Amino acid sequence: MLTHLDSQGRANMVDVTDKAVTSREAVAEARVRMLPATLQMIASGGHPKGDVFAVARIAGIQAAKKTSDLIPLCHPLMLTSVKVELQAEGDDCVRIQARCKLAGQTGVEMEALTAASVAALTIYDMCKAVDRGMVIESVRLLEKLGGKSGHFVAEQQA
Repeated sequence: MLTHLDSQGRANMVDVTDKAVTSREAVAEARVRMLPATLQMIASGGHPKGDVFAVARIAGIQAAKKTSDLIPLCHPLMLTSVKVELQAEGDDCVRIQARCKLAGQTGVEMEALTAASVAALTIYDMCKAVDRGMVIESVRLLEKLGGKSGHFVAEQQA
């Protein structure tokens, strides 16, 4: 059932008024593929714009807090924790993992996905002058805890 549609099929914001306040958490990831030389420049701190990972981390945190401004039917949430971690994976990839938490009446999946996505976009923005062929991929929900639907864990990708 699509919860964002009313009985006439029109988009609406889900009413969470009567839902219990529970602890909720979501983890999402994204990857940015790039030339090995681009990743080396980032890892060595040689980027002329500064610390790419630090800027992307802050962008992801800010994005999580602004998710309801970007996704029309998302509820504005009082997040209690947002963590964005970035790490080199192999010689041509950055893996981004975003974790969002709160005690509330609705989940934080969209906030985690938005944080991971915007962190990836920030890496692209900062590095596009040296590597326009970067690819943002594998944006997905890894885990969701709390709420009526319970615990979700994504299958491992091959």
